[in-house]
Amino acid sequence: MFRSFLLSIFISFVLPTDAQDRMLPSDTVVVTNHSVSVQNQKINYMAECGTQPVWDEEGKVVASLFYTYYTRDGIDDRSSRPLVISFNGGPGSASVWMHLAYTGPRILIIDDEGFPVQPYGVKENPHTILDVADIVYVNPVNTGYSRVLDKEVDAKKMFFGVNQDIKYLAEWINSFVTRKNRWTSPKYLIGESYGTTRVSGLALELQNRQWMYLNGVILVSPTGIGIKRDGPVGAANRLPYFAAAAWYQKALPPELQNRDLPDVLEEVETYTINELLPAMVMGGFLDDEKRKEVISKMSYYSGLSEESIEQNNMDVPTSFFWKDLLRDKGYTIGRLDSRYLGLDKKDAGTRPDFNSELTSWLHSFTPAINFYLREHLKFKTDIKYNMFGPVRPWDRSGDNTGENLRQAMAQNPYLNVMIQSGYYDGATTYFNAKYTMWQLDPSGKMKDRLSFKGYRSGHMMYLRAEDLKTANEDIRHLIQRTIPREGVPARYEVDE
Repeated sequence: MFRSFLLSIFISFVLPTDAQDRMLPSDTVVVTNHSVSVQNQKINYMAECGTQPVWDEEGKVVASLFYTYYTRDGIDDRSSRPLVISFNGGPGSASVWMHLAYTGPRILIIDDEGFPVQPYGVKENPHTILDVADIVYVNPVNTGYSRVLDKEVDAKKMFFGVNQDIKYLAEWINSFVTRKNRWTSPKYLIGESYGTTRVSGLALELQNRQWMYLNGVILVSPTGIGIKRDGPVGAANRLPYFAAAAWYQKALPPELQNRDLPDVLEEVETYTINELLPAMVMGGFLDDEKRKEVISKMSYYSGLSEESIEQNNMDVPTSFFWKDLLRDKGYTIGRLDSRYLGLDKKDAGTRPDFNSELTSWLHSFTPAINFYLREHLKFKTDIKYNMFGPVRPWDRSGDNTGENLRQAMAQNPYLNVMIQSGYYDGATTYFNAKYTMWQLDPSGKMKDRLSFKGYRSGHMMYLRAEDLKTANEDIRHLIQRTIPREGVPARYEVDE
């Protein structure tokens, strides 16, 4: 009761809710207490919503980042308690997605396939990883409630770019870990979409500039992280995704449609690597008979007509695929999750009018996060929660984040990487994610520390109830197997 009394005073004086007060506090916190049942075990936990400053090189506060930090109660010694630091992507996206639908203790109310339902709200997440790790969800500048506070600062130069983003967030993480006394904890970064670019770069930046070493990095629906796949590779790599989306939409021939998805994808991947890619390399000089054969096979695996593939010179853009696959049925399919259907003004055209999956997600996430932060976590402010914030133009030059991650792994024998992808993601496709893993370590010397997990859903594979459970369990297993046994040194040994 005394703690609750102090909390109410704290909220009243530190976090004013007067409608005229729209200034973001640079450094504040609100604490609440909750419980959740995980794997039939009740867990009590503390939720800390707050803002922590970003300082420039002269020590002046120039921005403030909003975060939500969950810690399990009853842990007397957190020195061996894992800490997961979570980022979403965009760039310019808030941390809401994985926070309120994946790893956190509360998830939004949606149906079992991830579609919005009313009334909006949140419910317990029985699969949260809070049983094995504490979690902090971080919102980069201009996302969520995070804002630039110094109007004279050059935000583009300091915040809005691949390497700018990595540099200031590494400093912020150092301050957070120091404030929360988590230096001895095993640490993990998880990023989704562009967040995978962010955490791949942070892995090395934290080691080389902050002297902070990680146990794991989790890449959810990864971007290219600076690994090139232009030309024939980029074109060929789309086919396995086409097959997955067409299989879900029942657009494949019966002999494929009647088989299970992983079985079909294994066949398509083998064809892509062994036959399609060499054919793509030949371009316009491919033998006419071979060209016809390849076009026929692509049609067989993709659900597109041979005519459409021929007209695109076998290099079929994903945007055209989303428009064309169900054109005869009057629908488009989603970009980030091709299970979702859209309705265009006209059936003609080369790309959909809108991203059907994103409009569906914003439909359910936006009311849920605003309600949850104010009513459950008691963080009340008149600042708008930016689901997507103004961060463009974004400087994408010098993206060496894949190589940075490889270097971090090479320098740190404890560091493991897991990739998670949905088969129906047409933006950051699962086969490109596999390609990223294969190219990340050309030597093959670290492949035992790299793993891939695929799921029967899209970009946010956790929106599907079955994959929410499986994907969290995969994270749980990664954490449990990468906490070194006491006394085991971080070193390489020559095999005898």
